[in-house]
Amino acid sequence: MKKYEAMVLSCMDPRFQPKVFNYLKKKKLTGKYSSFTIAGAAIGVTSKKFKKWQSTFLDNLSTSIKLHNINKLIVINHEDCGAAKIVNEKKEFSTLVEKKIHKDSFEKIKAILNKRFPNLKLSFKILKLSDK
Repeated sequence: MKKYEAMVLSCMDPRFQPKVFNYLKKKKLTGKYSSFTIAGAAIGVTSKKFKKWQSTFLDNLSTSIKLHNINKLIVINHEDCGAAKIVNEKKEFSTLVEKKIHKDSFEKIKAILNKRFPNLKLSFKILKLSDK
């Protein structure tokens, strides 16, 4: 069985697809990862507002581990995230509020994955619109 480098969890936002691709290309991962794309990336997997999505992601990750022999998950969230705005429970939405939502989603997904897949390496990134 061919071993792939990683699975990538990223957001479906069309503005960031080229940025995700370029980020992974710079990491020399082209053709070496499986991909799972969902609104909000880690936010979509961890928020109660999207609770049905978590089991779908975990099933997909488990399948990728079995089929592609991956041992790493790269989670790529991004700024100006619509899912972050949906899960925001404060009246005001700011860069600071959004950063906390991203950070919380990373901590939650890390806790979930450390329990279910303790040997899986994790990597987290927040892309900006200005990232190349």
